[in-house]
Formats: sequence, structure tokens, C-alpha cells
Amino acid sequence: MDALLSSITERQTPLTETLVKLAQINSGTLNRAGVNQVGELLSKMFCARLNCHHQQHAVAASTQLRADGSAEEHRLGDLHILSKRPDAPLQVLLTGHLDTVFPADSEFQRCQWLDDQTLQGPGVSDMKGGLLVMLEALSAFEQSPLTQQLGWTVILNPDEEIGSPGSAAILAQQAQQHDLGLIYEPALPNGQLAGERKGSGNFTALFTGVAAHAGREHHLGRNAICAMAEFITAVDQLNGQRDGVTLNIGVADGGETTNQVPDQARCRFNIRTRISADEQWCQQQLQIIQQQINSKEGISLTLHGSFGRPPKQLDQAHLALFQLVTECSGLLGVPLAWESTGGCCDGNNLSAAGLPNVDTLGVQGGHIHSHSEFIRLPSLVERAQLSAMILLRLAEQPDTWRRNRM
Repeated sequence: MDALLSSITERQTPLTETLVKLAQINSGTLNRAGVNQVGELLSKMFCARLNCHHQQHAVAASTQLRADGSAEEHRLGDLHILSKRPDAPLQVLLTGHLDTVFPADSEFQRCQWLDDQTLQGPGVSDMKGGLLVMLEALSAFEQSPLTQQLGWTVILNPDEEIGSPGSAAILAQQAQQHDLGLIYEPALPNGQLAGERKGSGNFTALFTGVAAHAGREHHLGRNAICAMAEFITAVDQLNGQRDGVTLNIGVADGGETTNQVPDQARCRFNIRTRISADEQWCQQQLQIIQQQINSKEGISLTLHGSFGRPPKQLDQAHLALFQLVTECSGLLGVPLAWESTGGCCDGNNLSAAGLPNVDTLGVQGGHIHSHSEFIRLPSLVERAQLSAMILLRLAEQPDTWRRNRM
């Protein structure tokens, strides 16, 4: 084992060079060409180094509603599945996403060195660094004498940053065929693991009023933007009313010119929940607010969307896997623990499908989802060594980790 882990240390320079190359390819979720370019590069790297089976899948388009209620479809990048030894006693699912939150026209496109151990760049932590950690760990594991005890599948999906709407069905299907999951989201800023995660839902509110001249016939108009403002205020006031529930208005638009009473408006918002019962409470509160807005003459509000990711809670199977990870990290001299977080990821999806998983095995960095995102570069090697050790320990006792799968 020591020799395998030591071999990863020698990979620091090529890992860093590859990370810069990947990060400087824009792969914002809706930049289909960029997502596919990253996916093609990585799948070729996986196949070349791991001699694995490769499948490429199109996923359903992402649909967003405009202020007038019409649908705007965005074709998403492809999903990649790479696998080896599907008949081995133990089956492990490893997942990571190709997309970032930085659109094609973002000003944040290039990497820069903050010091000799810190690199700033789009997606370096979330999660192109994690994808390289996954590849490096599997490459080390494939050199061990335990390979026949463990088969693995890697999913590289194109839409995690928008809730994985196109890849959710594939994630759920693969969850049924595996014993546990390893996910390469970045570690928490302090290097620790995420444990329990909040659930998430994305919603759109559409407002219709009555257009009129802003001067001559203002009294005949019904202002959709003002109705939206009332809705936004009411939704924001729900924050703090239920433990762990947060509601965030992220997008608001409407109207065309200042001399017209606007008859259309739209806002998009996200809800985070702590337990499953929170979803019903939120739906009830939204229904009350909707009824209040719709009681106004000439105003119509319709709500669209749903909760796509339930909360991730730690059962005994999850806790056992976390314990293994912490034991491995202790042996490497960097003991880890887990903390609850308000973030969500594909770990929520896999957990909801019954697959125990640890979902922050990626690199250590910070300021993700901002133009200050950075990675602590030594964590590429450190985290690859951790995952390699996890895989080796799993392969030593495959029967301990097997579950009843479909």
C-alpha cells in the first residue's frame, strides 16, 4: 500500500498542469460545447490510464420559463459513464460533474497563482480538481493485487450545478446497482467532510397584470412588477420561521419600458430544507402567499417548480462509511471529521436512492462559486491518496460492504 500511495506524490506536477488546462476551458452548465470538450478530454484520460469501458449519453434539455411564460430550452452537455469489472463482489460508484457556475461570458476564465501552493481559477475546486483526484486514486488502485475484489463505475455528469435535472434518472438507476458511493465535491473550507446536507428545490413565479400607458391611463393598469415585489417580500419573511429552512430569491425581471405599466414579471427562487417535512410546510406557505396575490384585481400569479433534492441524512450505513474514511485519513496523518452543511449535491440524489455515500472527497480550497475560487494544490495528492486507501480498504473486505442491490 505504501508504494502505491507514494507513487501518487510523484504526480503533483502533471496534476497541476492538467488542472490548469481543464479550468481554462469554460464549462458553465449552459455552455454545451465547453462541457462536452471537458467531458471528452477527461473520458479519454480515464480510458487511456484505466483501460475501462466508456459510454456517452445525451441528457434531457434544461427548460426555463421566460417572464411571458414561454419555455426556453437549453441543450446540455453529454453524460459519461466509465466502468470496470461489473461482476466483482463489491461495486463502487464514483461521481463528479463537468459543469461550473461560470457562464461562457463570465469575466472569470483564466487561472492565476496566488502563491506556490495556491491556484485561483474557475472550477479548480468545484470540481475539476476533484475529477483529477478521482482519476489518480483509481489509477493507483488499479496497480494493486486487490482489483478483482472491487468493480467501479464513474459518472461524469454535465448539469450538477443546476440540480442535475437531466442526469438524475441515470444517477438513481446506477445507485441501485452499486454498494456505496464516493463523490468528489470539494472539501469544506477547513478541509473537513460534509455530513448531513439540506434538501433543495428550485421554483419560478410568473406574474401577469394589465398593461397601460404610465401617464394617460396609469389607473387602468395592473403592475406585475409591484405584485412580484409583494411576493418577494412575503417569501423573504418566511426565513427564520422554521428551523433550517431558507428561501432565496435569485432572479427577478419584468417590464420593457418605464412609460408602460408592466403586465409581465418573473422571479426565480431556491428553497433549502433540513428535513423532509419542511417541503410540505413550504408548499403550504407558498400557497397562502399565492392566494393573497391572486386576490388582487387584474393580477395572476402561477408557481412552477419542485423540490429536486431531498435532505441527506446519515443512517447507520452512511455512518459506517464515514468511519472508514476518517480511519483512512487518520492513517495518512490528517484526521477528518464531518459537519452538517446547507449545501446540496448529487450525494443527496444517491442517498435518496438508497446508496450510502461520502460526497466531499475532492480537493481543499475555498470561495467556490465566486471569482475568487481557489485550490490548495497539495490537496490534489493528499485527497488522491485518501481515496486510493479507501478503495484498498474496501477491496480487503468486500463482503462487509455489500448490500442488497437490484
